[in-house]
Amino acid sequence: MKKLRYCDLVADHVRHLAPYQPGKPMAELERELGLTSIIKLASNENPLGPSPHALEAIAALAGELALYPDGNGFELKTALSAHYPLGLDHFILGNGSNDILDLVARTFLGPGTSAVYAQYGFAVYPISTQTMGAQGIEVPAFQFGHDLPAMIRAIRPDTRVLFIANPNNPTGTFLPGGDLHAGLSQIPPEVVVVLDEAYTEYLSEDQRYDPIAWLDEFPNLLICRTFSKAYGLAGLRVGFGMGHPQLIALLNRVRQPFNVSVPGLRAASAALGDREFLECTRTLNAQGRRFLKEAFGSLGLSCLPSFGNFMTVAVGQGRKIYDQLLRQGVIVRPLDAYGLPHHLRVSIGTPSENRRFIEALTQTLGAQTPVSVVVV
Repeated sequence: MKKLRYCDLVADHVRHLAPYQPGKPMAELERELGLTSIIKLASNENPLGPSPHALEAIAALAGELALYPDGNGFELKTALSAHYPLGLDHFILGNGSNDILDLVARTFLGPGTSAVYAQYGFAVYPISTQTMGAQGIEVPAFQFGHDLPAMIRAIRPDTRVLFIANPNNPTGTFLPGGDLHAGLSQIPPEVVVVLDEAYTEYLSEDQRYDPIAWLDEFPNLLICRTFSKAYGLAGLRVGFGMGHPQLIALLNRVRQPFNVSVPGLRAASAALGDREFLECTRTLNAQGRRFLKEAFGSLGLSCLPSFGNFMTVAVGQGRKIYDQLLRQGVIVRPLDAYGLPHHLRVSIGTPSENRRFIEALTQTLGAQTPVSVVVV
């Protein structure tokens, strides 16, 4: 009997996919090296954990776990509608914002179409594009960030989607709101513009802009956000998109039923109104960012300007340094898969986590002088 090769049963664009590589889990490192004291600064999670309001909401759910969630997410959409000046039909919910990105690809991309994204952009953009058999157009970065004019010039007649991450992951770069608005006016209306704002809550007051006000002007704009980062609900996987009702209705045609769990819907609804927690998150992040920037400077390392809850730093042999940090119980993110083999991405943690990372990095690099940075 001829041996079956399952890879021969799938299309070329699926066979050649490189799957997304998430940050290494702490439990996996414990199993591999037998370590008991581990810190994870690899996946841009909130070091404060979830909002207390979210925890209270989850604690009251025991009697509802045998029931399917509301497939339309009425409670969460109502909370979002009260938080943002939009009707319920302007929102779509996802199993994390990754789910929304995938819905866009499934709706608008296929063989004979293309999507535009930036070099060093989020890995899900090319993966979702290739999954649908569409062609990805990667535009060279400008200073490790989006070159929006070049991305607009790269649009072809078959282009259906343009992805913009702002702030960008993994480089942390940022496009000012004025530049974004000017660029949107130059993009053909038949191209869906995905504005991925997973880290927008970390922007300072003077950096914030209001893309929601642009939705009437640009019905091809879809704004994606998440509860995984600043709201501390990464384990519950809740994201949402905001756009024109006609665009949202198309995405809902391919959305899986019950794609957000009961705990996810309830916790996100509660967390959305916890302004005190969000402000504490921003404050802790700003302090940690200053600490790490000064520490990198003391070590003679160059880091990219960051506008999110992580920093990207050039360390030389990124994968080698990453492996040596693992052996000290510190998990960060190597960026060779992004074409940045000399860099590491480190999430901003608590003060003690940040200090431990810098101590481990100092030891790994063989620095001669201790790092002494005061958190202000």
